[in-house]
Amino acid sequence: VDPLLSLVHSVCSGVSGSELSAVKFLCGDKVPKRRLEAAQNALELCSILMERQIITREDLGFLKKLLQHIGRDDLVAQVTQFEEEGPHAPDDQPDAHEKPSAVICRNVGREWKKLMRELGMPEVKLDRIETAHRYDLYEQLVQGLREWQKGKGKDAKVADLIKALRGCNLNLVADMVED
Repeated sequence: VDPLLSLVHSVCSGVSGSELSAVKFLCGDKVPKRRLEAAQNALELCSILMERQIITREDLGFLKKLLQHIGRDDLVAQVTQFEEEGPHAPDDQPDAHEKPSAVICRNVGREWKKLMRELGMPEVKLDRIETAHRYDLYEQLVQGLREWQKGKGKDAKVADLIKALRGCNLNLVADMVED
């Protein structure tokens, strides 16, 4: 999946109906009125903005301005994080056989920050993830694990996850991952 499309989908999923009306109004000088009216949701509007090259991989400034105007600093943080990370080459990704199990995401819950600290994740990244996904513990852990994997690259090993889980006294989850 294209990282930009994934970002836009994630951001658009967080925009409510009333926020969409405000965003449409703010796009009045960029998109013809008929196209604005035809957009039923934020994803359709962002697709139009991408078609018109107003939102591009190289320039997400307009998207950030829209999100700032509607008071969605959490989504602005998500876009900023995307810009800071930049594209990742396939060599930077972890070995496909060493990706963490969905078992971790289903069973860690509120202890996710403790696990990420045990894995050596900086507090700044944890705060950024928490802000971007404020009401979704599952997604916070998913994003935390992705950040850890990106940082480690091919050195991201399941054995390290199991060791960290045991270090956090999450032995039951560690046992499930081993199985």
